[in-house]
Amino acid sequence: EEMSGESVVSSAVPAAATRTTSFKGTSPSSKYVKLNIGGALYYTTMQTLTKQDTMLKAMFSGRMEVLTDSEGWILIDRCGKHFGTILNYLRDGAVPLPESRREIEELLAEAKYYLVQGLVDECQAALQNKDAYEPFCKVPVITSSKEEQKLIATSNKPAVKLLYNRSNNKYSYTSNSDDNMLKNIELFDKLSLRFNGRVLFIKDVIGDEICCWSFYGQGRKIAEVCCTSIVYATEKKQTKVEFPEARIYEETLNILLYESQDGR
Repeated sequence: EEMSGESVVSSAVPAAATRTTSFKGTSPSSKYVKLNIGGALYYTTMQTLTKQDTMLKAMFSGRMEVLTDSEGWILIDRCGKHFGTILNYLRDGAVPLPESRREIEELLAEAKYYLVQGLVDECQAALQNKDAYEPFCKVPVITSSKEEQKLIATSNKPAVKLLYNRSNNKYSYTSNSDDNMLKNIELFDKLSLRFNGRVLFIKDVIGDEICCWSFYGQGRKIAEVCCTSIVYATEKKQTKVEFPEARIYEETLNILLYESQDGR
């Protein structure tokens, strides 16, 4: 299993045999340290851990006792999700903060635990800025297919896209089509308000369809619900727009299965 200064997330369970000792960082073999943070394994240097005046410096300068298992992994009973960010901050003195309020709050809790005061200050300042103005629900309107691909590929959430573009219609509409078009748009708005914290909602007003839903998980299209068809009435073609409400709900709930388990 390859490890680096970042992290290797593992399902490894700490060995039953553990012991508590004061860490001695004087021998050449202790230049690198193996850490098991709640099951996430990290391999980093003494220099990084003792670079700033934090709880980690106290642990690895012999001032605090540390718990190790029989394989030499030092055990810390915390969630390891943000420990890589903690290490990067200790190493570089700066780090990009997460986008979401929840993840900043999680990182703040870890920074407080490890007494990384500079990172605590940055997280608190970022949360205050979000308090000043943070839209409850942001729905991008794409301007190109390239922009759409980038949005979906870089999102850590599943995505729902509604394409509606009446200018693509070559024929007249059937009697209920206008109402059904509005119902599709209204349902999209309702879903975006309800699930915006878990799903990326995208509007497309430049695509080639008239009314079509697309559902994405982990960067790829999972399903599509096209709401238009061509029908023949009195010997002329007409465009029919439907409102398959149950199917749209079903596919929206289905892509929630593609949520990232750790929020990344």
